[in-house]
Amino acid sequence: MKRNFLPSLLLSSIVCAFTISTLTIPSLSHADTQHRQTTDTDTAGSPGKAGAASRTIHIEMADDMRFTPSDVTVKQGETIKFVVANKGKLVHEMVIGNAAELAEHAQLMRKMPDMKHEEANQITVEPGKTANLIWKFSKAMKVDFACLEPGHFEAGMKGKVNVIVSK
Repeated sequence: MKRNFLPSLLLSSIVCAFTISTLTIPSLSHADTQHRQTTDTDTAGSPGKAGAASRTIHIEMADDMRFTPSDVTVKQGETIKFVVANKGKLVHEMVIGNAAELAEHAQLMRKMPDMKHEEANQITVEPGKTANLIWKFSKAMKVDFACLEPGHFEAGMKGKVNVIVSK
């Protein structure tokens, strides 16, 4: 009696292809679209060097889903050291970007809540801890920042950096 292995082989191939696609597609979509390195045109600036910081701005994050202050002004060309303190009991983060990118990324974070950020334009701060984010603002414009932990952005945890022309 001859056995036809073609149906078994075909079924095995389909199962294998489906398994691989479900494991890789979600991680690739986030890495390719959201965790690319931020460029100068994205956020009016670039990662700064600690020694080049012209001043320090203290930002507090709390479980009322607010940054304090939520509105800061810097000069074009200025390198700022943000000292970001988490006064709450939840993990919070400060991510610098434009409003559209932050809103899109916030949606993605709801789908992948365990995702960790390690880019120069963002800092994750554990409860009761403080961390530094150093950024050089190169263009006069409004730049947004937000917490993208799931639900925090939607609850209003956002702020603005007003980058003014230096004289």
